Amino acid sequence: MVLPLFLALCASGGCRENSWPLWETYSARFIDGQGRVIDPQSDQRTTSEGEAYALFFSLAANNRSTFDRVLSWTQANLAQGDLRSHLPSWLWGKDKDGSWHALDPNSASDADVWMAYTLLEAGRLWKFKPYETLGRSMLTHIAKDEVADLPGFGPMLLPGPVGFQHGNNWILNPSYLPLFLFDRLAAVDPRGPWMQIAVRIPTLLEQSSRHGYAMDWVEYVPGDGFYPAGEQTPGGDKNNSGTGGSYDAIRVYLWAGMLDAKTSGRRRMLNAIPGMGAYLADHDAPPEKISEQGIPIAQDGPVGFSAAVLPYLRAIPGQSRSSARQFIRMAKEKDPASGLYGKNQTYYDQNLVLFATGFLDGRFRFGPGGELNVEWKLR
Repeated sequence: MVLPLFLALCASGGCRENSWPLWETYSARFIDGQGRVIDPQSDQRTTSEGEAYALFFSLAANNRSTFDRVLSWTQANLAQGDLRSHLPSWLWGKDKDGSWHALDPNSASDADVWMAYTLLEAGRLWKFKPYETLGRSMLTHIAKDEVADLPGFGPMLLPGPVGFQHGNNWILNPSYLPLFLFDRLAAVDPRGPWMQIAVRIPTLLEQSSRHGYAMDWVEYVPGDGFYPAGEQTPGGDKNNSGTGGSYDAIRVYLWAGMLDAKTSGRRRMLNAIPGMGAYLADHDAPPEKISEQGIPIAQDGPVGFSAAVLPYLRAIPGQSRSSARQFIRMAKEKDPASGLYGKNQTYYDQNLVLFATGFLDGRFRFGPGGELNVEWKLR
């Protein structure tokens, strides 16, 4: 089959230019002149997640001007002007009175961890100490406000500072826990809780997955274990949608697939979520939803889901045909005019594609200790 082989070569760096066209197109479409990442499908809102991802991709692309614009806007608008003292609000947008401002004071720990990690690595790779200093300040606040010692389990990252402890039970999100990030944070800040969290991430995934599928949100019951928790708002309120795994959980496969082969815990992570690999052996696209019982709901997820599973499929032996089908689907859903993916060209799909293809193209890699290795340092 010539087409899948060609696509696989493209995705591994065999037929591309040194520039990063998708990142450049994404920046032009979704990032304004101030450094605000705009989600057009969600009332033009901005999230700390979007800002954190933009910082990471800017670093991976060696695009320091965009990095500084995004950091400046984030600090001024989401962190009350000072990331050294305040974790960023997770949501910024238009209020009912027509004003634009931070709409929720709660922070989102996945964005906070990605942002702190990226600042630390930016300080190292660009040799600029103020980035590192800012990243370390964020770590102090994350450890203080977003880490809890779960009874009978140990230290773990909560999704945010407020709203995720319900009585004696705790709400967690497996997609907020890329193992490589915590391995790196443990090396940079060995006195923090990061290594204690890192060693528990594989256990959390093993115990919270259902029939080999990752869940979006899970509830920890001391003495009893982990259960699917249904959809949660950033404040921790449950929306009984009945969905176990979907738009959050798809990132669990992505993060696991990007782990270095020498990373401790990698094999456990992959072995905890075999359901997606088995499903894709017989289907052309990942399911959009997994029930709380671990049963795929028969509807194809968006094109970003296909991108997200590619590193995961590459990490599993015997998945070349499944990978080829996802490459073919992505090629069919790439708009030749814009260079973006999917019928609606959503913000979230493009981020998943940027992570997956940037990794497969070798633009960035995470080392055995979580350190960021970027292609532009090797030129």
